[in-house]
Amino acid sequence: MSITKDVERYIQHQPSVKECLKRDMINYSKLSRQIVKDLGLAKKDFDAVLIACRRYRAKIKRSAGAEKKLAKILKESRIIVKNKMVVVELEKELSSSRLVELEKEIKKSRGDLNLIEGSSAVTVITSEEFTGIIEKLFRNRIINRSKGLVEIDLISRQSLEETHGWVAYLTTLLAEKGINIVETMSCWTDTLFVLDEKDLAKAMEVLKA
Repeated sequence: MSITKDVERYIQHQPSVKECLKRDMINYSKLSRQIVKDLGLAKKDFDAVLIACRRYRAKIKRSAGAEKKLAKILKESRIIVKNKMVVVELEKELSSSRLVELEKEIKKSRGDLNLIEGSSAVTVITSEEFTGIIEKLFRNRIINRSKGLVEIDLISRQSLEETHGWVAYLTTLLAEKGINIVETMSCWTDTLFVLDEKDLAKAMEVLKA
């Protein structure tokens, strides 16, 4: 792994350092010495680390225009919040007819249902009130369940298919506030995040800023 990549990864995992670089409010020499120490590099690597820091600052500066565009999209987006949500992971090897039955039951009650199919599991996102139906239909096929969640639906005014970096921009905003994302998915103009209910206030503060 090159020193440049190591330095970039280090800064990306240090939001406060990245923000100071973005604002050009940092001592590059002190930062480089700290990175050399934290990454266990040799003293001779100092110059290479210093150059990598300056290049990363230039990279951030070039991306400032794109970030402004993303911030504008966020400001113009509508936000819908649903509380008392549950996320249930099911074994992949299950009858598709059961999933169809689950969808019918939830839609009958005018509830919301989102399914994410992975390589080894199927994730169900819905209201806590349908937990009983899920347990009845899938019994021993349940791998894990998480309650006390909220779903945040960001509805943008334009298609996001050709808007590069949108999801990364949002996840970075939330991560910088220490907010854990339980699940995320997107569809056309909608971007959904499922979070712990305790993080809702912080998330809204970030997304409405």
